Amino acid sequence: MKPAKAMSDSGPIVSSAHLVSAHSAEMSEFEFGLIVAGNAFHRWVVHCMSAAGLKDLTPLDVVVLHHVTHRARDKRLADICFIMNVEDTHLVNYSLKKLLTLGVVASKKNGKEVTYAATDTGRAYVQRYREIRETCLIEALNVDDALNRDIGELARLLRVLSGMYDQAARSAASL
Repeated sequence: MKPAKAMSDSGPIVSSAHLVSAHSAEMSEFEFGLIVAGNAFHRWVVHCMSAAGLKDLTPLDVVVLHHVTHRARDKRLADICFIMNVEDTHLVNYSLKKLLTLGVVASKKNGKEVTYAATDTGRAYVQRYREIRETCLIEALNVDDALNRDIGELARLLRVLSGMYDQAARSAASL
């Protein structure tokens, strides 16, 4: 029986070994981490909002509700899509219609534009979500100040990488 390789000898942890580049195996490792973290985040927001009392939402529905609630300002569909970096406006529009039906978002016509804002009910669900988030997630971070600093740096790097991916997508679309 052949001995198992040590973890450090097995190479990077990736989901698509055929994409690993000799120039940056780290990018493949990052992409795998992003896939896993993205799915965990989506599962988290859905379960947290369900615990807050608003069930049967998709991750996009939850994030749209949070963005519509953000800074208590009315938002246009185009602005929501732009801020969230969602290209397919129909996906956000579908979420908005679902949230309107649930009574957590209201729409208002301003000239030719429609704007959206959270209702009192929507804000109450978001507040309950925040309380659950504090208890289940944020309290776990409070044990380590260094981890909080690392998360801040990670957020900065994710913004930089999102710009790189956007530019790469434009380049690929022109091929």
